[in-house]
This record gives sequence, structure tokens and C-alpha cells, in this order.
Amino acid sequence: MKKTLVIIAVVIAIGLVVFYQMKNRIPFDEQQPAVGSTAPAISLADLNGTMVTLSEFKGKVVLINFWASWCPPCTNEMPGFEKVFEEYEAKGFVVIGVALDDIKLSLIREMRITYPVVRINDRVTRDYGNVSSVPVSILLGRDGRIVRKVKEFYPETTLRSDVERALQASK
Repeated sequence: MKKTLVIIAVVIAIGLVVFYQMKNRIPFDEQQPAVGSTAPAISLADLNGTMVTLSEFKGKVVLINFWASWCPPCTNEMPGFEKVFEEYEAKGFVVIGVALDDIKLSLIREMRITYPVVRINDRVTRDYGNVSSVPVSILLGRDGRIVRKVKEFYPETTLRSDVERALQASK
């Protein structure tokens, strides 16, 4: 009987902890950097050693995609990003792929990715909410503010619609 009461008390305690955590959980869009805020600066080397900065794309709609080569959803969404990039580059859209692992240029060539791909560093990891679970994509308007955050797979059709809206909003 005493054992049963202890087990019931433990289950209730665990249930209260889970309830409290779920009640106070911050939605992904509101986690820092939050939708509506200005995106933190990025200055990272691409796979050729050339510096890529977010500021060089001022006035453009930018997709920042955090990914890793070991992540199937990441590599599955990248061809769609490439298609949207090719379609809207001339209208002011760019993609920056931010790799969390040590990727090779040969992989990017094999995937036929033409947008800039850079390797993450500790500062960018911290500034973008300690990204460790990928894919994570952040879409910026021409003013550098975050207009959309996507955790997990970002479908090509959804990205295309979001990019069109972001390009229209800034005219």
C-alpha cells in the first residue's frame, strides 16, 4: 500500500512538471531571434574560404537555412531551395546554407547547389538560438527583419509562396 502511494505521488509529480513545462513553453516563432526582430549579423567563410556576410545582401529577401549533411530532411529540402533561388534570384532573393558539420565542396557540387554555403561558428550558433536540431530555416524581408521561422522540413511550394509575399511586401 505504501509503495503504491509513493508510485502515485511520483506519477503526479512527473505529470505536474510536464504540464508546467508545456504551459510555459515558448513557441518557436517567439524564440530568439523572434519573428519581427532584426536578424543577427552573419560573417562566415564559405567552402572556398571566401567570407559571406548577411550585410552584403541588404535590401534582398534572404533565406538562412541551418542544415547538416547527416540530416535527410535537410538534404531533401535543398533541391527545392535551389529551384526557388534560381527562379527569384534576379528579383532579389538569396539563400545562405549554414552547415553545422564539416561538409565537403564535392557534396555541394554533387547536389548542384549554387547558393552560398558556409560553416557555422560558435557566435552564429549562439546568436541564432543555439541551433543544434536541424533543419531550421529563417526567412528575412528586405529590411533584414525575420518574417518566418520554420523548424524541420520547409516545402518548396511553401517557400515559394513566402518568398513571393516577402518580395511583394517590400515594393
